[in-house]
Amino acid sequence: MKSGSQLEKILTAGHFAFTGELGPPRGANVEAIKKKAAPLKDMVDSVNITDNQTAVVRMSSWAASLFAIAEGLEPNFQMVCRDRNRLAMQGDILGAYAHGIRNMLCLSGDHQQFGDHPQSKGVFDIDSMQLITMVKDMRDEGKFLNGQEIDDPPKMFIGAAANPFAEPFDWRVYRLAKKVQAGADFIQTQCVFNMERMREWVKQANDMGLTEKVYILAGVTPMKSLGMARYMKSKVPGMDVPDYIIDRLKGVDKKEQANEGIKIACEQIEEFKEMKGVAGVHLMAIEWEHKVPEIAERAGVLPRPKV
Repeated sequence: MKSGSQLEKILTAGHFAFTGELGPPRGANVEAIKKKAAPLKDMVDSVNITDNQTAVVRMSSWAASLFAIAEGLEPNFQMVCRDRNRLAMQGDILGAYAHGIRNMLCLSGDHQQFGDHPQSKGVFDIDSMQLITMVKDMRDEGKFLNGQEIDDPPKMFIGAAANPFAEPFDWRVYRLAKKVQAGADFIQTQCVFNMERMREWVKQANDMGLTEKVYILAGVTPMKSLGMARYMKSKVPGMDVPDYIIDRLKGVDKKEQANEGIKIACEQIEEFKEMKGVAGVHLMAIEWEHKVPEIAERAGVLPRPKV
């Protein structure tokens, strides 16, 4: 499958992929996108443009994706099932592709009760698994969800998310298998802090032959402080922050905690480079885009290959 995606070319050529993330602004401020985009250019193969993440209103993912393209980045356009029915989804996919967007991440979306409009109606017309299948059928079969033909099919490189840390752990690899079967080309995982559990999940995926069918990008988030680590451990659903991460940050001066967080992230990236079944890293430097060049340099993932 040739989508014209740089990320797809990097992965199919066997290079270790390095992707980033950019959250659109809570307003119509284009300069905010340009400011976040600047340190990411030439540092990442693709950049995730989030879709009303945490169920908070922001500029739409497809619109922010177009500004990212204008700034020299390749967007990974996110779409959640929470906010649209199948009509709106298929229309947005056609529009995004027509504007030059080539990567798409299919997500369920955080429940609206956690966001800034808890009274809003969740759509969830289809779920993330069905969304993956729908995009695949639009691309490979040239058909809408109702079976009708598409004049000019959108050739998206299809991504999905995986959380290796949610309970019950034994089911996690089977959920991954379902997403691969549905048509995911690449997987980006939840932020990884518990490396022991991640190793076990990747081993299971290897043993089931899944890593030969899909590209797994491990999610890495550098901790800015001990406070952030404690918050993620206790307050963020689906996050698994082991005590040894907390202890490491406790063990350094407050001024050095951000540097220690980056050091931990770089150690993880070094291990992922050698881990069988991991094809790259998805760096989620949350509101810390300006640190991406330093992290990329320290983790030894520069220069990015041109393919």
